[in-house]
Amino acid sequence: MSLEKLFQISTSAPPPIHCTNPACPQPPNSLGHRICETCQTPLTYRYLWATGSGASQIQPGQLVGNRYYVTFPQVWLDTKPGAPPILPDILSESILSYLYLYPHHLHIPGVFGVYPLGIPPEATETLLLDNIPVDSRGQLLPTLVEVWPKSSAVRQVYWLWQMLQLWIPLTEQGAAYSLFVKENLRVDGWRVRLRELHQGKVQPTQRDLAESWVALIETAHPTIQYRLQTIHQLMRRQEDCLKEVASQLNQLLMEQAAQLPLHLAVTGLTDVGVRRSENEDSCYPTISDVRNFHLYPNDKLIPHLSIVCDGVGGHDGGEVASQLAVQSLKPLIHSLMAEISQQEELAPPELIIEQLQEITRVVNNVIAAQNNEQRREFRQRMGTTLVMALQLPQKVKTPEGIELTNCHELYLVNVGDSRAYWITQNSCQQLTVDDDVANREVCHGRSLYWDAAQRSGSGALTQALGTREAEFLRPTVQRFIIEEDGLLLLCSDGLSDNQRVEQCWQDFSASVLNGEQSLESAVQGWIDIANDKNGHDNISVVLTYCGVSPQKLVLLETPHLPTKMESLESEPTAASKVLLYDESIPEPEVQPPSKSMSKWKEVVFILSLFVIFIAGGFAIWWQIRQSQLQSIPSQPTQTR
Repeated sequence: MSLEKLFQISTSAPPPIHCTNPACPQPPNSLGHRICETCQTPLTYRYLWATGSGASQIQPGQLVGNRYYVTFPQVWLDTKPGAPPILPDILSESILSYLYLYPHHLHIPGVFGVYPLGIPPEATETLLLDNIPVDSRGQLLPTLVEVWPKSSAVRQVYWLWQMLQLWIPLTEQGAAYSLFVKENLRVDGWRVRLRELHQGKVQPTQRDLAESWVALIETAHPTIQYRLQTIHQLMRRQEDCLKEVASQLNQLLMEQAAQLPLHLAVTGLTDVGVRRSENEDSCYPTISDVRNFHLYPNDKLIPHLSIVCDGVGGHDGGEVASQLAVQSLKPLIHSLMAEISQQEELAPPELIIEQLQEITRVVNNVIAAQNNEQRREFRQRMGTTLVMALQLPQKVKTPEGIELTNCHELYLVNVGDSRAYWITQNSCQQLTVDDDVANREVCHGRSLYWDAAQRSGSGALTQALGTREAEFLRPTVQRFIIEEDGLLLLCSDGLSDNQRVEQCWQDFSASVLNGEQSLESAVQGWIDIANDKNGHDNISVVLTYCGVSPQKLVLLETPHLPTKMESLESEPTAASKVLLYDESIPEPEVQPPSKSMSKWKEVVFILSLFVIFIAGGFAIWWQIRQSQLQSIPSQPTQTR
C-alpha cells in the first residue's frame, strides 16, 4: 500500500486556511492572509508538532486528512482551526505527562489532539502538540546548542537555571531525558522550550545532567566559565545536591543580571467599558498615582509594583473586594521591599515566593473577614481576581566585593483569570495560567484542553481572593529575570478575552519600545481595542516598560487630572464573573516556617492588623454610601 493511502495524504497546491467565525459565509482564505477577506475575522495559524516515526516520513507540501498541511518535517498547519480535533479514546501515560506538566506551559507543549496514521486496527495514534517552539511561519526555533556560543553571559546562566527548574517536574513524569536531546531543546529569546517530551526507558541522573552541560560550559562566556565549572564539579561529586546547585546558580545569575542597566516606567488605567454602568475593576498605579510618586506608599512602589484586580461577578460587593485588595497589598509590599533592602545577604527566590504567598493570604483573609462579618455565604461572598507584578530591586555582592543594586528579578502573583503578558519587538507570551475549570481539568489529567474548553462552565473560576479562607487558597508565584527590552502587560479579562492581546500586540510593541509612543497612549490604545472588539466587561490595563539597552526616549504625555473612570477609590461598583464553589480542594500540607522568615512573619502580622483596620473603615464607608444612594430619588438616565 502506498504511503499516500496509508497516511491519507495528498499532494497539491497549498490549501486554503479556513476562518474560525462560524457565521462567515466564505471561510476559505489563501495561505498567508492574516484577516479573513469575507468577514474580517483574524485568521488562526495553529502549527502542530506531529510526534513519532510515522509522521517523520510525510514530506512537506502534503495535506494530511484533508486538514493538516505539512509545512516543515513534522510541523503541521491546521487549515481548519475551528473544527474539533480527533480526541483519544483513553488518556495514555504519554498524554497524561503533558497534562500534568501544563503549568509549565512556557517551556513544554500541550496535546491538541491525535491523528491515526495507517489503517485500523494497525493504525497508530500520533500526538499533535500545540504551543510548540516555532516562529510565525511555522519554522522551528533554533536549538540551544546553535545559539549558545553567541549569547550573553546572563542569558546562558538563565537558560541553565530554567533547565534546573524543569529537572524535578520532568523527572516526576519520567521525561527528564527530554533535556538531553539536542534537537529537542530549543530557545525562544530568554526562555528554554521543549519540542516534545522524551520518556526513555532508563531515567537519567543528576550526574548525567552535569555531563550534558560539559560542552556548554566549555563554550560559555569567559566571565562565567570558572563558576560554572565549579557548579559542574559539585553536581558530579554529590548526587543529592540540587538545593546547593540551585543556590550557586542563582547567585551567579543575580550577579550577571545586576550588571545590566534597568530602566522602568509604568502607568495604568481602568475603564467601565461600553456595556456596563459600573466598574468593578481596580488597578495600580494609575496616572494619578504616577504623578504622586513621591508620596507614601508610591515612593517605594512606583515603578516596581503593578496590580490588576477584577471583582468576582455575580457576587454582591465584588467591586469592594477588588479595591480592598489593591489598597491592602500596597502597604504589605511596601514593607516587604523595605525589609529586603536592609538585608545584607541575597534572599533566595524560594523565600520571596513564600513571602508573596503569605501576603496574598493575608489580603485574602481581610476580604474573607468582611464576608464573614456581613454573614455573606456562597454567591453573596465578595471576591476578586489578582495579577500582581513586583520588580524586586535586591542588592547583590560579587566575589570581588562590588555591590550591585538591582538583580532584575520579576515576581508574578496570580489568582483567578486576570493575566500577565511579556511583549517584545518580535513576540507576545502569556506568562500566567488562568485559574478556571478548563485549566483545572487539564492539570488534573482529566481532559485535553480543547475538550475541556467546550464544556459548559469551562470559564468559571476555581479560586479568587476572599471567597474562601486562606487555607484553601493556592496563589501561583513565578520568578523571572529581566534581561531584554520588553513590555509587561497586566490586564483583566475585559481585554484578554477572545485573544485580543495575541491579535493586537504588534500595534504597540515597536512604537513603545522604540520611544515613539508613550506608555499612557499605549494603555489608552489597549482600552480602546477592548471597548471596540470586546466591550462586554470592565477593562483594566497596567503597562510597564522594562529596558536593559541604552535607554531610548520614552515619551510621556502631559499629566492631567484623572477622569471619573480612571479613579480607583471614588466609585465602588458591581461584579462581573462567576466563581465555582462546588469543588472540594484538599488541604495543603503545612510546612514549618523557616528561621529567616520569623522577623517577616511578625511584620506581616502587625501590618495585617493595620490592613484589617483600614478594611473595616472602608466597609463602613461603603455601607454608608450605599444607604445614601438608596435614599436618593431615582432620576431618569441620559443616553448617549
